Amino acid sequence: MEEMDVMGPVDYIVVEFPDGKVPKEVLPRVVDLVDQGTVRILDLAFLRKEADGSVVGLEIGETFDGEMDVRVFDGAASGLMGAEDRAEAAGVIEPGRAAMVVLYENLWAIPFASALRRSGAELVASGRIPVAALLDALDAADADHPVDA
Repeated sequence: MEEMDVMGPVDYIVVEFPDGKVPKEVLPRVVDLVDQGTVRILDLAFLRKEADGSVVGLEIGETFDGEMDVRVFDGAASGLMGAEDRAEAAGVIEPGRAAMVVLYENLWAIPFASALRRSGAELVASGRIPVAALLDALDAADADHPVDA
């Protein structure tokens, strides 16, 4: 139980890049999140789905379109993300595109998660609302309840 008291929730994201390159603004933001203690990168992988549907793993240098020293991500391989996880991630990307798969621990949530566990509380559901869906819901709410001018 002591190990669980020092762990935050772990999430993953799959980000698709239509031209197969990670824009130069993206990876420095990931480094900022790590440097700020917001997240810990557990695994980081790059994939490309070929036109025939086959999937190949890519080295970070093959995908990054910027001047950053990408060696900072060397060693971001905890072993938690396996071949089955990569295959599942590849299932959501379009043929001819590349993707970055990131498995990360939410360090910001450790004190909260620890307090929940110590009190006997249990997280029974979680989810994520895509930004586009959130904006659509806000637009619909505005249309239903217009503000008087």
